[in-house]
Amino acid sequence: MGRTVYWMNVSLDLLIERNPGEEGGGSWMRISESLHQEFNDRARQLVLAVEGRVIYETMEGFWPAAIDDDSLEDVLREYGRIWTEQPKVLVSRTRSEANHNTRVIGNDGRAMEELARIREETDGDIGVGGAGIATQMLQHGLLDELFLVTHPVILGSGRPLFDSLDVPVECDLLEQAQFEDGVTLHRYAIRH
Repeated sequence: MGRTVYWMNVSLDLLIERNPGEEGGGSWMRISESLHQEFNDRARQLVLAVEGRVIYETMEGFWPAAIDDDSLEDVLREYGRIWTEQPKVLVSRTRSEANHNTRVIGNDGRAMEELARIREETDGDIGVGGAGIATQMLQHGLLDELFLVTHPVILGSGRPLFDSLDVPVECDLLEQAQFEDGVTLHRYAIRH
């Protein structure tokens, strides 16, 4: 059985964007070359990625073109190759087709059943991207780990790491690391 891991950059107050449209970016993030290399090394180990439509379209709009963009650092072009080639599942109510080694499943009552089946049939780590899909997976007991890169900033308002949850979710710390500029990495196992 695969292990699902929700990857996200967060502020100290666990927000993933300050303003609508940042879509996983934002000038508040301090992503150094060594931190991005850490992303690349870990992303390369994922056997599959599950993404909601918003994060998928954000990634789709940048990373495939980054591969051949000589104005970008090598570490960014490398991530472009990793993302483009990696098998992906896009969960969406509005899209029925996608490129870049991506299979689309509808975000309806059956989506969680399909993701449960995929998780059961997959060996290895499955990356999860997008707060909406991560919240749904957590509510259905399908999320196993959190991989949080915390940037030393308090945003005060914005999009939270998860949408509203009915009950508290306990976690156990698996790993922590520190990078330059005060950025930290924390990996947590979700208690089921």
